[in-house]
Amino acid sequence: MAATAKPHPSAAPARSEQLDERELRAWRGMLRTHAMLTKALDAELDAAHGLPLSSYEVLMHLSDAEGQRMRMSDLAAMVILSRSGLTRLVDRLEREGLIERQSCPSDARGSFATLTAAGRRKLAAARATHLAGVRSLFLDHFTPDEQEVLGAAWQRLLPGVVDAPGPACG
Repeated sequence: MAATAKPHPSAAPARSEQLDERELRAWRGMLRTHAMLTKALDAELDAAHGLPLSSYEVLMHLSDAEGQRMRMSDLAAMVILSRSGLTRLVDRLEREGLIERQSCPSDARGSFATLTAAGRRKLAAARATHLAGVRSLFLDHFTPDEQEVLGAAWQRLLPGVVDAPGPACG
């Protein structure tokens, strides 16, 4: 039996009363779980490959992108970093030879981050470790049906997230 969908929060008046026990458990549980999973996945990747989770995410998004390159602003949005935070991370990955910057021919202010051959190799080596961690620390705790429910809930919660990056240089 399908659950009845609640209206989008922006459709309802703001509620200022304290969260009840059920709401607090759901909210704090999500926060603690995210923090624990992120910390554990980061530690696994760093120990096995010398690659922090944030760096892995950048390499993964570049690998999945058309031409294995993304505009810096699109990449920042995908990894949920500020532009300055992404710039520092990209600087480090560039020093390590895992990515390179390329200027945008149609926009002098824009630049791309592009995955290098060394970056592809590093990502390939780290991917199995990361996926095993995602499965053992998170997915294996849920049945396939529960995973479907979670996926649908995340999709409903974040309707404004766009998976595709913006224009090539726009």
